[in-house]
Amino acid sequence: MDADEDSKCDPKFPAFPFKPYSIQIDFMNALYHSLDQGGVSMLESPTGTGKTMSVICSALQWVLDRRRQQESAECGKNQENNGGIGSDDEPDWMRDFVVNKEKQGQPERKIKKKYGSLLGKPNRKERDICKDFQVAGEDSTPEKGCENLYKKIDEVDLDVNDKEFLLDEYESEDEEALGNGTSKRKATKSVFTSSSEEDESYEEEEGQEEKKFKVYFCSRTHSQLSQFIRELRKTVFANEIDAVCLGSRKNLCINEEVLKLGNPTRMNERCLELQTKKKNEPTKVKVPRFNKDFCNYRGPLDIEDLANLGRNLGTCPYYGSRSMILGADLVVLPYQSLLSKSSREALGLNLKSNIIIIDEAHNLADSLISMYDSKITLSQLENVHSHVDTYFGKFCNLLGPGNRRYIQTLLVLTRAFLRLLLNEKDTNPIDSFQDIEKASEERRVSEFTMSINDFMFELNVDNINLVKLVKYMKESKIMHKVSSYGEKVTSLENISVINKFGEHYEEGSTQSAFQALADILLSLINNDSDGRIIISRSRSAISGKQKGYIKYVMLSGEKLFSEIVDQAHAVLLVGGTLQPTEETRERLFPWLPPNQLHFFSCGHIVPPQSIMPIAVSRGPSGRTFDFSYSSRTSPDTMRELGLLLCNLVTVVPEGIVVFFSSFDYEGKVYEAWESSGILERITKRKRIFREPRNNTDVESVLKEYKETVCTLSSINSEGNPASPGGAILLAVVGGKISEGINLSDGMGRCVVMVGLPYPSPSDIELLERIKHIEGFQNSNSVETRRFSASNNVYSGDIQGGFDILRSCSHRGKEYYENLCMKAVNQSIGRAIRHINDYAAILLVDTRYASDSSKRSFSHPVNKLPQWIKDRSSSGSSSSFKSCKPGFIGVLQGLAPNFPVFANCELL
Repeated sequence: MDADEDSKCDPKFPAFPFKPYSIQIDFMNALYHSLDQGGVSMLESPTGTGKTMSVICSALQWVLDRRRQQESAECGKNQENNGGIGSDDEPDWMRDFVVNKEKQGQPERKIKKKYGSLLGKPNRKERDICKDFQVAGEDSTPEKGCENLYKKIDEVDLDVNDKEFLLDEYESEDEEALGNGTSKRKATKSVFTSSSEEDESYEEEEGQEEKKFKVYFCSRTHSQLSQFIRELRKTVFANEIDAVCLGSRKNLCINEEVLKLGNPTRMNERCLELQTKKKNEPTKVKVPRFNKDFCNYRGPLDIEDLANLGRNLGTCPYYGSRSMILGADLVVLPYQSLLSKSSREALGLNLKSNIIIIDEAHNLADSLISMYDSKITLSQLENVHSHVDTYFGKFCNLLGPGNRRYIQTLLVLTRAFLRLLLNEKDTNPIDSFQDIEKASEERRVSEFTMSINDFMFELNVDNINLVKLVKYMKESKIMHKVSSYGEKVTSLENISVINKFGEHYEEGSTQSAFQALADILLSLINNDSDGRIIISRSRSAISGKQKGYIKYVMLSGEKLFSEIVDQAHAVLLVGGTLQPTEETRERLFPWLPPNQLHFFSCGHIVPPQSIMPIAVSRGPSGRTFDFSYSSRTSPDTMRELGLLLCNLVTVVPEGIVVFFSSFDYEGKVYEAWESSGILERITKRKRIFREPRNNTDVESVLKEYKETVCTLSSINSEGNPASPGGAILLAVVGGKISEGINLSDGMGRCVVMVGLPYPSPSDIELLERIKHIEGFQNSNSVETRRFSASNNVYSGDIQGGFDILRSCSHRGKEYYENLCMKAVNQSIGRAIRHINDYAAILLVDTRYASDSSKRSFSHPVNKLPQWIKDRSSSGSSSSFKSCKPGFIGVLQGLAPNFPVFANCELL
């Protein structure tokens, strides 16, 4: 860009690295105005419009402008007060006294010496585990109660090596108040106790103040966060602000021993275990040390950069990045770290009067509430119950009354949960579902839901104080003590932990199982109307093995989101497909009147002639495309789709991406094409790639797909320009390719959306959300209070789900349709990524194509992005001639030359 172009940049956003388009200026102005206004705003900008760069340049410019305004105001105030405070006529001690007094009145958040709060784990699970790994301080003095305890140990023939597994005496706060008011819990020190050298380095930083108007930018995946950092580096802000990117252990850990575990849960546990300093046992690895070069590093670093810096400096990037939060102007972090309250507290995030920007916010409500779900399986319950029972049998006579009472309570609860999942006859709720299980004998699965209160009443555990029990599990270190003792017993006996069926426990370690139980108990403390309990029982038809789980599903996100909004100066929801906004408002911030919600939406930078959306209602042989649930597996339907692609590969150059509704359906179609010979016909023109189920393999597939598109396209263009060449990619809606992957230029010259990807109505969690949104959950409904209510029981069949959907009047159906169309919009938006890009978009289903005059409000086409609906002005196949030059040879004669397009409707 030359100097003349630079001078034309909008002076309000000088950091923009090139001349912005008009819609980018509009977006930045809208975002800037939203920050001035404060509160909640929603800003929609189609994918491929430079949204990330616009967010960076507008938000950070606002922060700089606001800070300058405050500095100017403070300077003016100081000048007015000149001659007062700091006057040469006053003695030094008086000036110092007044200044210090003023500073005392200004609250400052400072770096804490202990790592516990600042460098805590990024979610509640890890934080709770961390507390259970705490060890007694070396300088702590045993109290009288503890002395009596160890006298008691001496009187009992207890292996000296087993003493470490004995719980300290425990009394709740209420019990302490009734006694002498002195706690019998031993003083503890955090597992992250630092050396004197580390303490000294932290003392030097103790006076550091937190930046005002800090920006928190969060997105769903680490790849999206890395993309944000790359865009930030293109601006002058890269050298003007301090930015830090947070990630998970799986992405930032540099310990090879921990990395090779692979499983995130096991990695978290092993990391914490390695940091635990046991008496008379040398630490296997050093507690993460904080190199000043790491903490003081300037410049935006993404996840990969942080990991490399940690390796070079010999310090842990997972904890090191957290040490940079306090002094940062910009914190880039994943959803979980910001939206989960326990994660915010563990990280020490201060949202007060700061700015929160949530990217990819099209499914924010569901993402938020899913973070508060909890689940425990039958195998985990058996694991916990067995270990607690064994521990209690060994140490019962040595435990104080407080420990005995709480451990017995845990045994009562785990027995009650096990009876429910094992379908034992002495549990009242089970009898109500015998008919359900008989009806679903072929599937051997029964699922039902109930409220928290009904769940507690029916299991006869409603008299248990769960708040105190959860607190006991956090403070007493019982999870660690019981797990460690169990591991010792099994290792000494040289046996593996097996359940009552003689099979190995499957869901990780005892520590993980304990944490799952703690999470379920914590969920049961929620209000009755906030969520639902799902009970699932199943039995393998082959082995007869019994399985099951108890799961709490959070349904209400209003209170969760209000905790964020109430603290922040402004919360901005940003995305490419945020409409309809009313659903998001009702689920997350219903207290905000619609007329007070600041909403902005802009068009696409790509001109209409670069986009060709087509609704395909019939195939080459004239068969109607009906991909509804009852018809999509028809051999004729799958064959007709294959014939469509056979035609497309002969005329579309470079890459074609085909989106299916699920991996299972994609597999069925692929097998049908393979057996019918259609697959062979397609591969003669283009090489076929398939999206892998494992997300870790997606990158390698995409890389090979891109190389194939570029290589084969160039070869065919040189040898025979009329031959398309390239490749075809079979992807899945909701998979990684449909969410955040750029398929620009040749990687996505044509996008084919097969059917309408509605979620499966057999999903019991989905049905509970639909019922909640519809308003079925109310105190006056007898059905919702009864355990055996018909609407709360599912045999897992599709028809039962459809019956519930039919009974919805409006809001539930609208939510179900929105889930589908948001997924469609996300998928087809992968192809158009910049102003010079162009693509054809084929919506293959008769439900997309209908008389425009008869289309209802809920018609699928009406929920497409505006930048696609605007293309409908062309109206006929003659508009193919107006497409980009790259399309001329391909699309100009499509309709007359290929029967498939004779039955197409241009949207």
